[in-house]
Amino acid sequence: MEDLRLRGFNTSSTTSTPPLHTLRHARRTTLNRVFMAVYTCAILAHLYHHAHKLIESTTLASFFITLSLFISDIILAIIWVMQQCFRVAIVYRSEFPENLEKVMKKSDFPALDVFICTADPYKEPPIRLVSTALSVMAYDYPTEKISVYVSDDGGSQLTLFACMEAAKFASHWLPFCRKTNIIDRSPEAYFASKHSWSSDAEKIKIMYERMKVRVENVLELGKVSEEYITDESERRALSKWTDEFTHQDHSTIIKVLLESSKNKDITDHLMPNLIYLSREKSKTSSHHFKAGALNVLLRVSAAMTNAPIILTMDCDTYSNDPQTPLRALCYLSNPQLQSKLGYVQFPQMFHGINKNDTYGSEYKRAFQTNPMGMDGLLGPNYMGTGCYFNRRVFFGGPSTFISPEITEISPYNIVANKPIQSQQILDLAHKVAGCSYENNTKWGFEMGFNYGSLVEDFYTGYRQKCDGWRSIFCNPKRPAFLGNAPISLIDGLNQCQRWVIGAMQVEFSKYSPITFGTRSMGLIMGLTYTYYILLPNWLIPYIIYAFLPQLALLNEVSIFPKLSEPWFFLYVFLFLGAYGSDLLEFIVEGGTVQRWWNDQRMWTIRVLSSYLFAFLEYFLKCLGISTYGFSLTNKVVDDEQSKRYDQGVFDFGVPSPMFVPITVAAIINLVSFFMGLMQVLKGSNSEELFLQMSMAGFVVVNCMPIYEAVVLRRDKGRMPVKITTISTCLVLTLYVLASQVLFI
Repeated sequence: MEDLRLRGFNTSSTTSTPPLHTLRHARRTTLNRVFMAVYTCAILAHLYHHAHKLIESTTLASFFITLSLFISDIILAIIWVMQQCFRVAIVYRSEFPENLEKVMKKSDFPALDVFICTADPYKEPPIRLVSTALSVMAYDYPTEKISVYVSDDGGSQLTLFACMEAAKFASHWLPFCRKTNIIDRSPEAYFASKHSWSSDAEKIKIMYERMKVRVENVLELGKVSEEYITDESERRALSKWTDEFTHQDHSTIIKVLLESSKNKDITDHLMPNLIYLSREKSKTSSHHFKAGALNVLLRVSAAMTNAPIILTMDCDTYSNDPQTPLRALCYLSNPQLQSKLGYVQFPQMFHGINKNDTYGSEYKRAFQTNPMGMDGLLGPNYMGTGCYFNRRVFFGGPSTFISPEITEISPYNIVANKPIQSQQILDLAHKVAGCSYENNTKWGFEMGFNYGSLVEDFYTGYRQKCDGWRSIFCNPKRPAFLGNAPISLIDGLNQCQRWVIGAMQVEFSKYSPITFGTRSMGLIMGLTYTYYILLPNWLIPYIIYAFLPQLALLNEVSIFPKLSEPWFFLYVFLFLGAYGSDLLEFIVEGGTVQRWWNDQRMWTIRVLSSYLFAFLEYFLKCLGISTYGFSLTNKVVDDEQSKRYDQGVFDFGVPSPMFVPITVAAIINLVSFFMGLMQVLKGSNSEELFLQMSMAGFVVVNCMPIYEAVVLRRDKGRMPVKITTISTCLVLTLYVLASQVLFI
């Protein structure tokens, strides 16, 4: 990491230096590889069976059915092969931050710039932003070397007011954390926990509650009234919100709330820098959503502090361990890794998820198990939060440096000993935050966070890997960061839809992992990224297997091997092998059977809702018919909704068209299962229809919450009558069409 050395960061090491981290390979790796070989043979045999049946098809209907199943299984086989790339080199890492002080002095620790992004105070409560900012300001790290930048892409005076309150409270909170050495440095988390508090803790809690009331009162008012303004500097900052000021059209606002060179806490210790930023926006300019905001943060921070290490965080993802930057430093200071280490990624983990994770909001595979497999190759993907970057990574590959237009924002530039509020620095910061600054530059394409996808985090980390960087997955026992997962079903589905659209944008770009990625990173690493961008293709086999065998069952047509045929056992092995290995991996990494069941059930719901609508929206956009944008996940829920979630009850209360496909699938599978059962009880076709009945029965068990929401429930979370009516009409239409056209 050349720029760290250039800035006087001592990274020398000798053989007697105590270890800062260790690595070990997972014991199950050999077992995984043996299973892959056996399962691959089973897949090839299964595809051979399909091909043989396709050749022997005698009618158009049987040819169509066999071809549909053949295509579905080819897609599933391709995705399964790519999924195995996460299992060939699983590694576990451990860090020893206590050894850092044996290697270097605290004065040698590099400066740290923290980027916190928010966009809407009503969907992302400002008090959570306050707790997030305070949790990193109170790190076990030299406070004068920490600079916290809050990017407010909503341009709201309510967010600025919350930051002002955070700055005042920090002068009391940081000394309290040092004195008591508490682990929970987020005040919201600390005061929500069950502690036996001292008198000091009670006093600080009263101060926090008063601040919280002020922030929430201002949020309810929708503006900062005079009674909440305490001095002239606040009044000047808030005066920028005039009648002409709008969310999409306003000038740059940069407000330095704390300056480490002069602001001290109540114990006379230096405070971290705290800077509020709202980038300039114009109705005629492209904003590039979160990636655009991050690039402005990258340039503004370069102009003001230019720390060699950058931490990116979401506004509702607070730091849960004060030693987290030291853990990242265990890798960033390693001489063997420095030259190509781009970032250290911590897993996304969440608090507030109910006991059995009803909506599968943990995303255990994407945020925990898959990154461990990628770490054994070139490292995990960037997850958008909880990531420590080497600033140099945003300016080309390890051996290819792309110089920015202004040398003052180069990662190698050492900021002069000028106060960050000096006119020269503020003028430069305003200039690089302008909405037209990036015109005719390489920002967003070859420098900075990458544009071109709604999942800018995934796309940025992927492009950095293609440039030659590697990353590290740091997963300590105590979660380093905790965020808020959506506890509303419709919010979770909307979030997933945005991710799927973003994946499709990467899939069909000139930098597609299928071609560009596998060439740049190597086959196995390229296939791990290909796995993510091909996930939308799950929709094809899911639709076919959710409807075709069931419609055939309703018409008493057998499309699978008989119970007495040898091929039947191959189907059983493929099903049990896929689900069994997935369950085993889920439990080995700390999951439970009930959480796994909810996770795989939600997978089915997401595919038939989010994936389907993402496909439609993406292709409509390609035809110029529709547009899409970055939509925030709502972090605010009402009491009734929260109560249903805590009870593990699905909430279908919003009459969303996303609920139609899953309701149609639920009804068709239920009817076909009972129709098949009646055939079995009559003693006819039991052997031929067994697999189709089993498949329908499996879907029925998955869809139990839907049946309850349609028939049994009377609360506000039940399935809207409109959705049930539309779904029933579609079921009848599908049955008639299949009977008259396909199963004549």
